[in-house]
Amino acid sequence: MELSLEAYRNIVKNIGSRADIATLCRVSKGFRNVAERSLYNTLYMRNVDDTISLCNTLARHPRISVLVDALTIFLSDEESDSDDDENESQPEAEEERPPLPDDYWASVAAALAKTTRLRYLNIHVNNDSDKAAAWILDNCTFRLRRFHCDLDWDQHLVAFLNTQTDLDDLYIIDYNETSSITPTSVAPSPSLFLDSHSLPNLSTLECTFSEAAIALVPGRPITHLKTCFSRSEISEKRAEMALLLSKIKLSTRPIRSLDIADSSYNETFSMELLSSIIHTSATTTSDLRYLGTLVLPLMGKQRLQFYGLLMRLPRIQCVEVEVSEWLPPPTTTSAFRALASEMRLYSPTVTRVVFVHEFDRTVITAVDGACRLDTDINIDILWREI
Repeated sequence: MELSLEAYRNIVKNIGSRADIATLCRVSKGFRNVAERSLYNTLYMRNVDDTISLCNTLARHPRISVLVDALTIFLSDEESDSDDDENESQPEAEEERPPLPDDYWASVAAALAKTTRLRYLNIHVNNDSDKAAAWILDNCTFRLRRFHCDLDWDQHLVAFLNTQTDLDDLYIIDYNETSSITPTSVAPSPSLFLDSHSLPNLSTLECTFSEAAIALVPGRPITHLKTCFSRSEISEKRAEMALLLSKIKLSTRPIRSLDIADSSYNETFSMELLSSIIHTSATTTSDLRYLGTLVLPLMGKQRLQFYGLLMRLPRIQCVEVEVSEWLPPPTTTSAFRALASEMRLYSPTVTRVVFVHEFDRTVITAVDGACRLDTDINIDILWREI
């Protein structure tokens, strides 16, 4: 007896095991249609052999590959790392990780060519595997909304991004605006700049090099930006800061979230950064809700100057501050709550403060005027959601 489509959906929705959903695919045609949509809508690929097998399945069966909406690929040593923790006390010889099979990226490329309705793609490479694999995107026809890419910046990646008119959220780990020129080259290698009219809907950008932000922000509707200073020498860093902020002004929409990391945090430079952000332009900062990462001054006079600058951000809601150099360090919940309450005296719009101490992050949230430790929030994506 055939059930209604709604009945099939309710049954599949209430089955928690993917193995059981896969079994439903063999029960009847009605169950197969709904179960396959649930089974293949969102895919996570970790194990190398399983990734190759699943990608080959998607490449051979367009009927199911068009059902894939979100795809995440992991290449990492995390599984072996967890085993190392258990055997840490055993002085055994380190086991070498087997090389990536020759057909790994080819199988991924074949699958991506068939997932024509893909909207969310995450490629994580957290080991020493070769990242020069953006050629896997050459035959893709999908239009992404979100893309996390740990692959090298090359002509293949640039050509792919130039086609992504719907992309609004991008993470790139690498950026290089010009390709290398070999001694035998008779002409300059092609530029790796994106087309000026590419990525017209990009609003969220996360990049590990400020050069990428400098190149991608102008002329695009960037509202959320996370990047990092590339320079360490103070005069070079000041020049980098000035260039970055001048390019941020060229976003076609006001910045709502700005997170700029640094390899070494310095109170003096942090105050310069905050002051420069304030003076960038009222249009740029008028809608700023999230700001980080800044060194919170230890001494009272300097801290008051910090708060005075913060008061000039009329809509600021969350501030991320470094306190690792404080002596003694504020490591208790009471200390963090007191500092958050102090900041709110001068900037009452601030409802959340993220304290960073030796890479550990503590979030204090104001609820009904009272500052409380917030353990439920996902700190890594906080800057994206505000």
